[in-house]
Amino acid sequence: MKADAIKLDGASAGSVDLDDAIFGLEPRKDILHRVVRWQRNKAQAGTHSTLGRSEVSYSTKKIYRQKGTGGARHGSKGAPIFRHGGVYKGPVPRSHGHELTKKFRKLGLRHALSAKQAAGELVIIDALAIENAKTSTLSKHVSERGWKRALIIDGAEVNADFSRAAQNLANIDVLPSQGANVYDILKSDTLVITKAGIEALEARLK
Repeated sequence: MKADAIKLDGASAGSVDLDDAIFGLEPRKDILHRVVRWQRNKAQAGTHSTLGRSEVSYSTKKIYRQKGTGGARHGSKGAPIFRHGGVYKGPVPRSHGHELTKKFRKLGLRHALSAKQAAGELVIIDALAIENAKTSTLSKHVSERGWKRALIIDGAEVNADFSRAAQNLANIDVLPSQGANVYDILKSDTLVITKAGIEALEARLK
């Protein structure tokens, strides 16, 4: 399919051919959900931890005699039923990640790109060339284009001047093509991809 391209200042930059197998799919929520869930689970630190009965700082001495008290039999003050006792089957440090094949992850990325194209939230720009590499200049361009929360994907490497100018803009994220992922794409209101980024993504997803 054909798509119009623009320059950063809004001027026309011709058109590009988009691969229908990457940008022309019917987005499937179940595929996107599985890939996002895989991403978020993998990103969890998994450092949650509690002290078990054998780890709490208490003496293991029997707290009172077995018989004759009129109460229940108890051995250790570190038992879970007592205040400050150990936690029974509490969380321990672990990985929350699970397996998802490369083929399925690529499929999820194709569906995420197709979803942005179908929603009219995909913008293609010629390049990330900026004459005056200042945050104020870039902020003006972004405001004129109407990009509220934008993800900008460049080719193999991001333009250094553009990346530096975008560092202090809270509503702009810049990634190289290799860093493109389903979660960040779906989270953005506008997906901006350079021509070099289009070529790199199509080469990556074929």
